[in-house]
Amino acid sequence: MNLFRPSTFIPNSRPSGSIYAGALLVGSMLAVCGAGTHLYAQTQPAPAPQNAPAAQTAPAGQATAAGRPVISYDPTKPEVQPNLSVDRDPIMSPDLPEKPAAEASTGTAQPGEIKKGKGGIYTLHEDVNEVVLNCTVVTQKGKLVDDLTRNEVRVWEDDVPQTINSFQHQDVPVSMGILVDNSGSMRDKRAAVNAAALNLVKLSNPKDAAFIVNFSDKAYLDQDFTSNIADLERGLSHIDTRNTTALYDAVAASADLLSHNAKHPKQVLLIITDGADNASRLSLQQAIRRVQSLEGPVVYSIGLLFGDSKEEARRAKSSLETLSNETGGLAYFPASLQDVDEVAQDVARDIRDQYTIGYHSTKDASLGGYRRVRVEATSPKLGRLIVRTRKGYYPKSAPRAPQPNAVAQNQTAAPGSAAQNQPTQTPPAQTGR
Repeated sequence: MNLFRPSTFIPNSRPSGSIYAGALLVGSMLAVCGAGTHLYAQTQPAPAPQNAPAAQTAPAGQATAAGRPVISYDPTKPEVQPNLSVDRDPIMSPDLPEKPAAEASTGTAQPGEIKKGKGGIYTLHEDVNEVVLNCTVVTQKGKLVDDLTRNEVRVWEDDVPQTINSFQHQDVPVSMGILVDNSGSMRDKRAAVNAAALNLVKLSNPKDAAFIVNFSDKAYLDQDFTSNIADLERGLSHIDTRNTTALYDAVAASADLLSHNAKHPKQVLLIITDGADNASRLSLQQAIRRVQSLEGPVVYSIGLLFGDSKEEARRAKSSLETLSNETGGLAYFPASLQDVDEVAQDVARDIRDQYTIGYHSTKDASLGGYRRVRVEATSPKLGRLIVRTRKGYYPKSAPRAPQPNAVAQNQTAAPGSAAQNQPTQTPPAQTGR
């Protein structure tokens, strides 16, 4: 749930690197909460127009400078009332169904179909009961495969075969969150990291919309959704290094932001960090549960672990791999800063070269519970292929928030993963941050 709490001040915890304008500045704080997680945003409202001219009237029929007549209002004459039999609601009423302009001219879109509408905007028409999977398919050698047909792909849910209703391979726009570690150890790495993040955006679909979150002990929304490179660059420039890393809280809060404000149904989070989480209120499994319950984003991770101790690098690698694998993404661990830009390019290609697969579950959504998903693909030319997608989901009609002392049914960790020995569900974190 999102909580919007207006404030007349900016939290003092934000260092001097943020934008301040003395007593004339009015700040606002946006708290996006998911089991105790927050995104803090600081904005300056636009100044009120100075010396705005008073409204003037002119005699009826007199033309203005622009050549348009001005109709004067005479308070001595009775007011003309509108025809109340005509539907003038600002929101379409149920008694007057209308088709959107894009569909009216091209026919009704089928669930799972991606259509190009008015203004060149692509829309994924989604059935509320349809399970939608974004899938990356590669050969055994890691080469992307982009020519599969529906008959070459099979889907299972809880080991039960499912019927594929929609199958698309198109470069559709995504809503993306870029989460950058702002802890003290990242200070000397930020220049290379920021450049790589911007190059990723430049290589992405031009209609993508991205936001920037810089996190340390707290997660700051330093740039909201935009396609403007200059705005994203400014968002990345907020370098206020601290000594702690609340990664899981930042992931959960960013997934919440995507679920409420994303313009595109396809969603991605990119995490760039150089160490393990040591300050979150949420556990790793709670963060994953939050993303899955929102039917949320694919998570890509870039771990800059080459300067860490062996123990910290091991913990960080395990958590990033688990987070990415469970959501259908991939974790990268470059050997040096010089390799970060190449990794970012790989992520951009991976995002743009995916299949969108839709099916209706054979299990009723009202039953709730976690459902594990498996997708397999075989090509006559390439043999058995590797399919990467989210490991499972919670149906939309099921409760989306974890309940205290409850254990999610059917939720199991992948054998050998770091999640296997952790509880599938834990009590929610305390609120009130």
